[in-house]
Parts: sequence; C-alpha cells; structure tokens
Amino acid sequence: MYRALTGVIAALLLAVVLAFVFTLGYVTNGGGDGIDTSDSAREETNTTDDPSRVGDVDFSTLDQILQILLEDYVNSDTLNEQALYEAAINGLLNLLPDSGTFYIDPITNQISIGPSGAFEGIGATVAQQDNEIVIVRPIPDSPAEAAGVLARDVILAVDGESTEGWTVDRAVLRIRGPKGSDVVLTIRHLDGVTEDITITRDEIQLQSVTGTPPGGVLLDEAGNEVTDVAYIRIEEFIETTPQEVEDLAREAEESGMRGLIIDLRANPGGLLQETVDTADLFLDEGIILIEVDRDETETTFRARPGGAALDIPIVILQDEFSASGAEVLSAALRDNDRAIIIGEVSFGKGTVNIARSLNDGGALFVSIANWLTPNGVLIEGVGVSPDVEVVGLSPFEPQYSPEEDAQIHGAIEHLRSLQASQEPAPPSVAP
Repeated sequence: MYRALTGVIAALLLAVVLAFVFTLGYVTNGGGDGIDTSDSAREETNTTDDPSRVGDVDFSTLDQILQILLEDYVNSDTLNEQALYEAAINGLLNLLPDSGTFYIDPITNQISIGPSGAFEGIGATVAQQDNEIVIVRPIPDSPAEAAGVLARDVILAVDGESTEGWTVDRAVLRIRGPKGSDVVLTIRHLDGVTEDITITRDEIQLQSVTGTPPGGVLLDEAGNEVTDVAYIRIEEFIETTPQEVEDLAREAEESGMRGLIIDLRANPGGLLQETVDTADLFLDEGIILIEVDRDETETTFRARPGGAALDIPIVILQDEFSASGAEVLSAALRDNDRAIIIGEVSFGKGTVNIARSLNDGGALFVSIANWLTPNGVLIEGVGVSPDVEVVGLSPFEPQYSPEEDAQIHGAIEHLRSLQASQEPAPPSVAP
C-alpha cells in the first residue's frame, strides 16, 4: 500500500501543476477525464527516471516513514494504513488556499449528483461555518427532515468518523449513498445536546424553483398581505431552473407587478450554464461573469439581447449560505443595475472545480479558475456584499416566522419606494 502512496501523491501534484484540466461548466461538482498515466506522459513531466520524484522533490521519504511506522511504532494496533494514506494526501492538499481542491476516496467517489437534480442521500444542504459542517436546511419531506435533523445542526461525525477538517464537498459525498442504506450522523443541536441520528437514504429530487413565499403569502412589516409584488425562490441551479424562472418572471412582468423578489437564501449553487442562462433572463446586455484561469486568461460570459423580464424592478435576498451560482446571479444583476441586494454577505465560493480520476479509484477535485463579478471583484473567500445589510433568520430555521422576515419586509419597502418616486406629484390647489 505505502508504495502506491508515492504514485498517487505524484499524480496529485501533476494534476495541480499541469494544465491538463478543462472547464465543464459545473459550479459545485465538475466532471473530467482521468489523469494520463501513460509512459509518454511521465516522460514529459518527470525530470528524472525515478517515478518517486516530482521536480526537485523526492517522495521516497514518505515510503521510508511509512515503513518505519509499520515495523517499529510501539502502538502498532493504532496504525490504520488507509487512514495514513488519506492523511498524507489531505496534508498535501490542506496547504492550498481554497476549499475547492480536495481528495475523494474510491467508495465515496461512486456517489454523485446528476445535473437534473436527482440523487440518493438524506436530503439536506450543508455548509462550512467556523470550521464545522453545518446543516443549512433539511429538504421538505426528506429522510433528514423525518429523522429530526434541523437547520443549524452541526454534524460532528459521519458513521463514527469525525468531520473535523472536512470540506463541504467531502461531507456531502460521504453522507450520500444508495437508496435504502443507512448513515449515522452525530449531531450537535443548537441547545448543545449531542445525539446519533440514523437516517435511511432515499432518492431525492430537488425542487429548483417556487413562486410561493414562506408562509404562503408575502406580508409587509405591518402584517398586511402584499399582492402586487412577485416572488421567486431558487433552491439550486439545475437543468430545469432557467425555464421555470422564465415562466414566473414573464408572468410577473406581464401582469404589471410593481416588483420582483428573487430569494437566494441558502442557495448553494449548481450548474454554471444554467446560472448564466437564468441571469440572462433579466439582462438585455452586459457582462454576467468573468472567469480567470491560472494563466490569467479571461473568459467572459455576456448577456444576449432580449430576455423574459427586462423592466420589472428586482430585489435579491441573500444570506451567509448563498454560495457559488447564487453569488454569480446576485453580482450579475446588481452590477448591471438590474437589482439591489438585501441581506448578508454571501458565502464566498467562487471557483471552477473539476474532478480528475485517480489510479486508486478515487478522485481529485481541482480548482482550475476563479470567478470575478462583472465589476471585476473576486468572489472566492470574499463573497458578495449586499447593498442593504439586513440580518435575519433563514426561512429554514426552526425559530423563523414569516411575519418577522425583516429581509422580505425590506424588499417590499424598497419596491414601494421606487413606485412612489416615479408617481407624478399631485397638482397644487390654490387657496
């Protein structure tokens, strides 16, 4: 096993160093061909005949360390060769500054989400917060919700394995699994109580778009129902998202609504092209996104003439869990003067990631490009700042109340003020 470690780490370094990767348009989970392990590829990249060397670095020392541990370490019963193998890989990758480059073991690599939004798992979205894996929300009617998983729960372990140091992507892929199989999550609730929850996985079909606001109707700060403002919530960007958004957006504009609220709170992202196509529905021209690779080569995504809703005023709602594609959409509409953003600074996930197959059956997810907003601002590690900061509970948190949704209230007030400023002043009346 330990001799295989050298080859795998060398392959990991080559994947990072060489420009053999290409963008497939996936925001959170890309796809890719396997690493070329042919003799010709090795001859082109290695400067010596020793396969344990990469450039000036001799990785045979790792073999030596492993051999010494296996032969001499006093607590031999605590040595787990697979754990040592993965720890060496993850130690290498943890030196990199972004969370989008990580290793997936062979078993975990067998499970992935499809572009249509269907997958097998527990039905919950997660995020990384304060170096912990946090439940953003359980999907309605999912196994996670039925088992009692709540928003803001912290996942301490998966099947007994600590999540300390895990990336979001690793957590997601470890929690997913075949329909009918069980996974045990060690959960810490908001009240500090810790418990093990056994969840039977099922097929999960994501709902991408809804026109129904939290609680069923829009309410202003006074508790009055608002019927002249349209509402669209985008859960995640999948293949069906642009068409679903287009149908609701056209209806809103053609029915004479005074404005549109696009709710991206807790939206984790999704497919890149579908994100771009959704932004394009509201733009007649302008830049949607700038992608910059390792050679500083820029690829610019531009809006096409025409759209589903080019005139209706828009307010975007976002929170600290709005990430990736959600951030792309927010920045695209704000920077092109088509919307204002109300809420909190977004998560800050702005890289293009692809998966490269490895010889052990696992995969290396590699960040190959960064995203910039239309105004040229980096998203990764920074996030998108709101125009109006309003902190509030997510609609998926247990304490949430639609009557007290300060972010929706702020959006309604802004749209009302726009209409008031456009109405002609009443004629003066002489005494």
